[in-house]
Amino acid sequence: MRLASLYSGGKDSNFSIFRAQRIGHEISCLVTIHPKADDSLFFHYPNSWVTRYLAEAMHKPYYGFKVDSVSKDAEVEALDKAISHVKSIYDIQGIVHGGITSRFQNDLFQKICSKHKLAMIVPLWHIHPSIYMHKLIDNKFQVKVVGVSALGLDRTLLGMSLDNDLLDKLEYLSKKYSFNLSFEGGEAETLVTDCPMFSKKLDIKSANILWDGQRGIFEILEVALVPK
Repeated sequence: MRLASLYSGGKDSNFSIFRAQRIGHEISCLVTIHPKADDSLFFHYPNSWVTRYLAEAMHKPYYGFKVDSVSKDAEVEALDKAISHVKSIYDIQGIVHGGITSRFQNDLFQKICSKHKLAMIVPLWHIHPSIYMHKLIDNKFQVKVVGVSALGLDRTLLGMSLDNDLLDKLEYLSKKYSFNLSFEGGEAETLVTDCPMFSKKLDIKSANILWDGQRGIFEILEVALVPK
């Protein structure tokens, strides 16, 4: 099936593409919605501009759409226009997204798909958080933490890359502070800098840590694609 991917550059959108391709789907293009602020209800905010580089690393056509204002309606309208646009170009048959348990997001994406007569593919739906995080490591996904906003997650995590030691720490903290280990509730945001689908890896040349005492962002300033 020809699919467009809703693409944030984070672990969920990348791993959903990885799984979709493994079962035979064709990813025709990547679609990134750039929200106006970091309190978006549906879309990834930190460093969304970097997705253009990741699309290049994946050799996929890329389409970025900016949201004009900070509102749910504006985000829904941007997504609707984006899907209409790529469908007219690629004659896609469905949409793939990286949802895991969020009915709120899933219901919106299903509504958009139904409007445009598209199938919705959700390869990570209800995957066990710990199993999922281990699969990322086992499949050689390089995942960097670029945002935190939950009790138990502090500024020391910003910019860190997921490995077995960090995962052990996150599993402990998720049990202690009762946050979702897969971060789907917005507890943290991630960026994939390398994975099996990339022909090159992302090199982060400069970045700032922004921290307000409770939450923070690893703000990427300059990147380049480099050979693996």
